[in-house]
Amino acid sequence: MKLTFLGTGTSQGVPVIACHCDVCRSVDKRDRRLRTSALLTVDGKNILLDIGPDFRQQMLRHDVNHLDAILITHAHRDHVGGLDDIRSFNYVQHRNMDIYLNGEAKLALLRDYAYIFAHHEFPGLPEADLHEVKAPFEAAGFEVVPVKAMHKDLPILGYRVGEMAYITDANHIAPEELEKIAGVKVLVINALRKEKHFSHFSLPEALEIIEKVNPGCAYLTHISHEMGLHAEVERMLPEGVFLAYDNLEVEI
Repeated sequence: MKLTFLGTGTSQGVPVIACHCDVCRSVDKRDRRLRTSALLTVDGKNILLDIGPDFRQQMLRHDVNHLDAILITHAHRDHVGGLDDIRSFNYVQHRNMDIYLNGEAKLALLRDYAYIFAHHEFPGLPEADLHEVKAPFEAAGFEVVPVKAMHKDLPILGYRVGEMAYITDANHIAPEELEKIAGVKVLVINALRKEKHFSHFSLPEALEIIEKVNPGCAYLTHISHEMGLHAEVERMLPEGVFLAYDNLEVEI
């Protein structure tokens, strides 16, 4: 199993448009972050975690030639804004794309991308099948365990596949949900910045979750320019905890 971080930035990405802070002016490639997404490759199958507005660029950058399923954490634009570009995979794979998500995200996609899901005769539009997640399910032939979390007032999903768990944009996870991912080899979790935020885990809060889960190692994602320079922040982290960065590949 291999996890590739396609993007590790917050909703604006890094650098932020018109910002001249030290992070946005950094020449360290680890400080240049597309919107958060990841690709899980298992036995030749590709499972995408979120499909943000940088999806096309991410697929071309990593030469991804097939996509077997998409797992959606929630339907905010920085996590679903690339949905229109699945049509390239529809064309080469000759099938609808399987998309897994919770009820709130399903309603949002049906509303915001109605042209995809309405009956139409026009050729070339994206084609997708939405699968509402309520319990463990199978995607691309692999068992996936959904992990419920909250993004302020919005119910969202994290996912466990084998010994990897991926959660982003959360600011609360109930104890019974943390039990689903206890002791995984690799935990990915969001950490927006050092200071507290109303809808995302801060760095101290993410570290508290990591301590409770006790994974083999942990990677922080959905990182804003307010976090600070990658090289400086990573020196502050506990053993076994790392800042993720775009294009990082982790073998599990």
